[in-house]
Amino acid sequence: MNNCGISRWEDPREINKRLAKLVSQPIWEVSDEYYENEVLKYYDEKCAKSKAIYEEAKNYIPGGVQHNLAFNKPFPVAFKKAEGAFLVDQDGNEYIDFLQAGGPTILGSNYKPVRDKVIELLETCGPVTGLLHEAELLIAKEINKHMPNVEMFRMLGSGTESVMAAIRIARIATGHKRVIKVGGAYHGWSDQMVYGLKIPGSRFLLESHGIPGSAYGKTDEVRPNDLNMLENMLKLNKVKGGTAAVIVEPVGPESGTRPIARTYNKGVRELCDKYGALMIFDEVVTGFRVGLSGAQGYFDVVPDLTVFGKVVAGGYPAAGGVGGKKEYAQLMAAGLATGKHRAYVGGTLAANPLSALAGYVAISEIARTNACEIAGRAGDRLADGLQELLDKYGLPFVCYNQGSIVHLECSGAMMFDFSSFNFVKSALGILKNKSMMYERKDSMERMGAAYMANGIVTLAGSRLYTSMADTDEVIDEALNRFENVFKHVVKTEKGLVK
Repeated sequence: MNNCGISRWEDPREINKRLAKLVSQPIWEVSDEYYENEVLKYYDEKCAKSKAIYEEAKNYIPGGVQHNLAFNKPFPVAFKKAEGAFLVDQDGNEYIDFLQAGGPTILGSNYKPVRDKVIELLETCGPVTGLLHEAELLIAKEINKHMPNVEMFRMLGSGTESVMAAIRIARIATGHKRVIKVGGAYHGWSDQMVYGLKIPGSRFLLESHGIPGSAYGKTDEVRPNDLNMLENMLKLNKVKGGTAAVIVEPVGPESGTRPIARTYNKGVRELCDKYGALMIFDEVVTGFRVGLSGAQGYFDVVPDLTVFGKVVAGGYPAAGGVGGKKEYAQLMAAGLATGKHRAYVGGTLAANPLSALAGYVAISEIARTNACEIAGRAGDRLADGLQELLDKYGLPFVCYNQGSIVHLECSGAMMFDFSSFNFVKSALGILKNKSMMYERKDSMERMGAAYMANGIVTLAGSRLYTSMADTDEVIDEALNRFENVFKHVVKTEKGLVK
């Protein structure tokens, strides 16, 4: 496949065996001596300006940060420069950047060709007019060029908004109300989707605070990689008025943190056709990262609707959109109410000239530079190198990758599954394991702090995104830094059900 970033697909059964082994034993983490004398010392001595910013920010910002990914133990590091594969913090410390803004900058941070076009636009049009701009057409055509299944595209402000729009379209198109998601998957933070986050089977028990039960009353959850449970849910929903859509992250929940079989998506497609539901691919992470044609190209599956985010604005703000088959996408047609049923979507800054142009240029550059394949090879090299280190030091951590999406599970903090049609059974399982899960989460963040103190930025210490900027030299240096952490990891007495 042209410009595909995934060179291999590991059997999820093998990954899950390793994960089950990881969570069946106590936590392994950096020793208390190393954490206190080296990691915390680094933060205290090398990150004074970051700490000062954070301490003052707590007076004005809830939690001290404006973005969930920004919070890290023992306190958030404030950054002032991003370029290519590197970040520089307020104190001048340089880091290898495997967060890449949460995934969108597969070209590398602050990529010059995109930046130049954005500056040119700012000097003429400005970032927003509220009216039609040619860049809106350019990005829609560019997406269709690489993803023919996206016959029409509507740009919105975020992935969360785009999921909301896709669900509205599905309900209008099918006349059904219920939506099925896969447990553990993240599809934004709208009321109906803050359900079954992180831990399959958790339903509304862990995250859905401040949300009336009726808001997710039409949302159902099924076990990852389980087509039998999905079909049973579709059958059950027939007597409840039918399923409007099944929404999936195509590489598995939480960007592949819960891996799926390579045939899983085709199985979902067949079941959607059988039971009259639309299939929604959430390609917020995978779109233009795993390949130019997205995960739908890699798996050779045609979804009815595709949700975009992150890279669709080239790493710039207002990143989101939904597209798909013309018969469905045109149900979002803009303009005043016509009396016909249509999905109402909006957003003052949606499809602003800056975001639309940045996205168009970024996607064009991804195609020109073969960025997905280059970043995917970097992901392979990183994952293979990490596995060699884990073997060298006899650590039970689990490492695997889907191209440029690399997973490094050190504590298995989220690797539990309480999926069941029986709510009481699920609730009792969560209640029994809750304190242990938080203990493992704390350990994961502790490992993330150790990586940061060695000049490596990760997503919560358990996920890493590679980019085109990650040369062999960058990856080799990163592996040296990871080794400096791994050699201080010891087995503890923490992390088991008490």
